[in-house]
Amino acid sequence: MADKRRQPSLAQLRAFAAVADHLHFRDAAAAIGMSQPALSGAVSALEETLGVTLLERTTRKVLLSPAGERLAVRAKAVLGEVGALLEEAEAVRAPFTGALRLGVIPTVAPYLLPTVLRLVHDRYPDLDLQVHEEQTASLIDGLAGGRLDLLLLAVPLGVPGVVELPLFDEDFVLVTPLDHRLGGRAGIPREALKELNLLLLDEGHCLRDQALDICREAGRADAPVTTTAAGLSTLVQLVAGGLGVTLLPRTAVRVETTRSNQLRTGCFAEPAPTRRIALAMRAGAARGAEYEELAAALREALRPLPVRVVDAPETDV
Repeated sequence: MADKRRQPSLAQLRAFAAVADHLHFRDAAAAIGMSQPALSGAVSALEETLGVTLLERTTRKVLLSPAGERLAVRAKAVLGEVGALLEEAEAVRAPFTGALRLGVIPTVAPYLLPTVLRLVHDRYPDLDLQVHEEQTASLIDGLAGGRLDLLLLAVPLGVPGVVELPLFDEDFVLVTPLDHRLGGRAGIPREALKELNLLLLDEGHCLRDQALDICREAGRADAPVTTTAAGLSTLVQLVAGGLGVTLLPRTAVRVETTRSNQLRTGCFAEPAPTRRIALAMRAGAARGAEYEELAAALREALRPLPVRVVDAPETDV
């Protein structure tokens, strides 16, 4: 059953607390920026609401009654909690403060995180960035369930209730052993993939699915896979060992191919197979405008990389 008793207002509590501190109406009124009559009226209204006498008024001074002594402590505690609530709300409203839980796919994290972390450190020093590296399906579940705030991954996702903020497109290159006939070549036709022993990542990686899609577009109906790897670093080392060839996104090439002198890269003929990388957030996210601003800043920060930055789209957040 709802409590139907009258509730004191914050203005009444503030007036009473000021009088309790100063024991003088004029000084209390000046301290909280009220007129003396308004302050006196607020305290009287509080006494009526509570049904107790809070002050003993004389011609010379103001004293707290026994009830006033007890309730002054409560009133100050309430005002303190209200102040803390307002401070917390201000912190929430302040952009790029507090925690931001960012989910990143493994085929992006090693190559883009240095740029992301540098941007956050330099431009948003009060932002507590928390990074979670997971495969796409896990990231989408984390976003939907509120465990994650923002994702950095390959798109399109085609997931209802998720808004994608495209960052850039990047080409795939063919990584081969040193003595492979396509090593170092430019203008490689996609159809060449029909005849190659293509090494892929394990199931669950979106890059594996993208590579298979590229093979299908090249006319390869089957994609027999006898060797797979959990990460791009292992995949590239398998290529260096002569077990086959693989596809790498351009952002990964410098990091992964410099670990071995037994590798060469080849470029596809235009239009080269590509992937798009984006930030993804929940539709209607409370910090949607903040995430859009972060996406815009990231686009500029990523321009030095071997990518084609995508212009900001129109979104409805």
